[in-house]
Amino acid sequence: MAMEAEAHQLPSSIPESHVLIIMTGGTICMQRSPSGFVPARGFQENCLARLPTFNDGSRPLPMEVVVNEAGERKKYPSLRTPPSAYDRRVRYTVFEFEELLDSSSIDAKGWAEIARTISYNYTLFDAFVVLHGTDSLAYTCSALSFMLQNLGKPVILTGSQAPMLELQNDAADNLLGSLVVAGHFMIPEVCLYFNYKLFRGNRATKVAASDFAAFDSPNCPPLAVTTSMRTQVAWDLVRRPTKLEHFSIQTNLDTNHVACLRIFPGIKPEMVDAVLKLEGLRGLVLETFGAGNAPGGQDNAMTKVLANAIRRGIVIVNVTQCLSGSVSPVYAPGMTLSRAGVVAGQDMTTEAALTKLSYLLALPGATPESVARDMSVSLRGELTQHSQPMFRHPEGGLPEQAKILTALGYAIAQGDLEKVKDIMKGENSWVLNDTDYSGNTPLHIAATSPSVEILRYFLLQGASVHLRNSAGRTPLFLAANAGLTEHVVLLRKSGAHLHADERAVAEMQARQRPGVWALAGVGPKTMKERDLAEEEAAKGDVTIAAGSAPA
Repeated sequence: MAMEAEAHQLPSSIPESHVLIIMTGGTICMQRSPSGFVPARGFQENCLARLPTFNDGSRPLPMEVVVNEAGERKKYPSLRTPPSAYDRRVRYTVFEFEELLDSSSIDAKGWAEIARTISYNYTLFDAFVVLHGTDSLAYTCSALSFMLQNLGKPVILTGSQAPMLELQNDAADNLLGSLVVAGHFMIPEVCLYFNYKLFRGNRATKVAASDFAAFDSPNCPPLAVTTSMRTQVAWDLVRRPTKLEHFSIQTNLDTNHVACLRIFPGIKPEMVDAVLKLEGLRGLVLETFGAGNAPGGQDNAMTKVLANAIRRGIVIVNVTQCLSGSVSPVYAPGMTLSRAGVVAGQDMTTEAALTKLSYLLALPGATPESVARDMSVSLRGELTQHSQPMFRHPEGGLPEQAKILTALGYAIAQGDLEKVKDIMKGENSWVLNDTDYSGNTPLHIAATSPSVEILRYFLLQGASVHLRNSAGRTPLFLAANAGLTEHVVLLRKSGAHLHADERAVAEMQARQRPGVWALAGVGPKTMKERDLAEEEAAKGDVTIAAGSAPA
């Protein structure tokens, strides 16, 4: 009996990550009908609850989801995965859009709905998985990478070539892989997961209409690869936020005033001119041959058409038609385009160039000059800038890593900023999100150190404010618990918030020290709301959202 009790209690000691799955539609949720495959609702109940890899059989505890701009919250039943190889479970719930979209008809309105859903629930979940059709998946990934500003959590998009309910499908592996990566690794980027590979979203493109290996990222290696044993993350490629700013979204994309034109042999300048004279056109992505070449036309007529459009304020971006490689003005035709004012899109995909152009044109105060300038600069890792330092994990075993972490911990505790900088020089950026025996990252240690400047330094280097230590504590909780108001203010400015699992303890602490905890986001209002919620729960007034029955 004692052994049974011990076994029963064991799972409770395994930490959980909370992930929101956003169902937008697509093949993954389709079911057969007399008229063919159609999107179907009830994905969690009908597809996931019956699979042991997605449901460990535990009670489907309700998870709160913010469903609209007014902040209305509904409770949805959750499922939980079995323990992973990393001794962690992922608890998740599926939030379905009212209208399940066909990916071939998605537009900026659909992208904005996804972005707003993530924004509404940003502080409630550790990561987000978006289920989407494959036809326009690369466009949505690219668009969201620009719309989600100062992103500090994983957002992973996936789909499938065959529905989950079909006997032979890729849906289960794609979704499970996305859940595992989202729930275990702090990769604060918009990513695309497909066929066991995690790609940077704005580098991916669809390369196959029906193969399971439907996506590739020719100009950027995968950020992670899932094998039979583990998930290998290329941490040297992962981008991290390096600004002291909150997460925010930009939902206004100027997609109505941009176009894409593919150059072909024999194309006439009049054809290009007709496109460039479309009413209201502000930007054009020009898909050219090879390294960025296009015919100049007789008497340079084509070049003149492009130059005249640029003088009218239209931003023209040059990307290659080739699957891999970069636009580089090494041949005369490419140099001619560059001299005319056409922006070299370098190694951006067409999807990234088009959505980036739409994003930049919609920014407040945007001018043709500012948009053209920023199109050549990497904003979200969408193009390769060789001038940027590439950090790699140092060779060697654990003792050397432990040695560096120990030295860094002493320097932080002593408030020695110069020593910290000296240790972080060279190829030691991997240490930012590495942990000691207690699961503390350098940012956790700095959150309770005497020097706020060391904390600022780590934040500017890209340290994650959302990682939790072995006790489940974020750096913000530790700083508030230590009464370090300056540290708390800086962390909040950088987008930090308390994890849902910390709030109950934080609210108890706030009754004793309301000042510092109010700065951390726990004030009388939130405490009162929690008290009222607990009273309602005690009365049995807990409802489950319609259409989502427990498994």
